[in-house]
Amino acid sequence: MYDQISSNKAKSVLLVVFFVVLVLAVGWAFGYMTDLGPGGLLIALGIAFFMTWGSYWYSDRIVLGMSRARPASKKSEPYIVNTVEGLAIAAGLPVPRAYIIEDPAPNAFATGRNPEHAAIAVTRGLLEKMNRLELEGVIAHEMAHIKNYDTLVQTLAAVMAGTVVLLADWLLRAMWWGGGGRRGRGRDGGGVSGVLAIAALLLMVLAPIFAAVIQMAISRKREYLADANGALLTRYPQGLADALRKIASDPSPLRVANKATESMYIYNPLKDYRGGRGLNSLFETHPPIQERIGRLEAMASPGGGA
Repeated sequence: MYDQISSNKAKSVLLVVFFVVLVLAVGWAFGYMTDLGPGGLLIALGIAFFMTWGSYWYSDRIVLGMSRARPASKKSEPYIVNTVEGLAIAAGLPVPRAYIIEDPAPNAFATGRNPEHAAIAVTRGLLEKMNRLELEGVIAHEMAHIKNYDTLVQTLAAVMAGTVVLLADWLLRAMWWGGGGRRGRGRDGGGVSGVLAIAALLLMVLAPIFAAVIQMAISRKREYLADANGALLTRYPQGLADALRKIASDPSPLRVANKATESMYIYNPLKDYRGGRGLNSLFETHPPIQERIGRLEAMASPGGGA
C-alpha cells in the first residue's frame, strides 16, 4: 500500500510539472503567432495568476453554492458531524465544516484551499443508504483529499486547463477573423520562421486536448491516493469498497452535479465509468470503479498491507 501511495504522489507531481510546461509553451505560441513575443508568456502567466487567486480564495464557497449544500447541524444531523469530527482527530487535522446536500443520490466531495479552511459535503442519499463502516470509509476518503491538498491541486489543474483553452481560443479566433499575426502570415515566406509558425499553430490547436487529458489524469491519480489513504485512516478498506459499490450501482441521478463539479465527487455523478477503456478513458475524471474496488479489497485481504 505504501508503495502505491508513494507512486501516486510522484505521478501527480510529474503531471503538474507537465501542466506548467504546457501553459508556458502555449504562452510562447500565443506570443509568437501574435508578434507579442515574451508578452505572450506574460499574458499567460497573468491570466493564470488572477484565475488562481480567485479560485484559491473563493472556490469552496462557489462549489458549495453550486451544489446547494447547507451546513450540517449537530442537533439535526449529529451522526455526520460526529463522524467528521472523529476522523479529523484521527487524521490529525482541523475539523472540516460538514455540509448536507438534499439529494437522494449517494455521493460526497471535499473542498477548501487548505485543511484549515476545508469542508466536506455529503448527500442525503449517502446518509440514508450507507451503514456506519461505509459512511466512515467515504468520509475518510474525503479527509484524505483534504490532508493531501488534493482540492488545491485540482483547483490549480482546472485553472491551468482554463488558461490553455482561453489562450488557444483567443488566438484561433484572431487568426480566423484577422488572418493572424505577422508571423502567422509567414512574414519571411518560409524557413525556420515558417516551421515555428506551423509548430505554434499545431500547439494551439492540440493544447486544449492535452490540457484536458492531463487534468483528468491528475484527478484519477488523486482518487487512487485518497482511496489508499482513507483505507489507512479507518484500517478497514472493505468499508470504502462496499460504499463505492453501492454508490456506483445506485440509480438515482445527482441533480445538482455539473461538468464543473463532477471531478470533485467520490464517484463521477454524470457518467458510468465502471468499464472505461481505450482512448475514452483518457478523459475520465475518475478511475474505473471496479479497479478502485479491486485495489481496496486487495488491501483488505491477508498480506494486503491494511
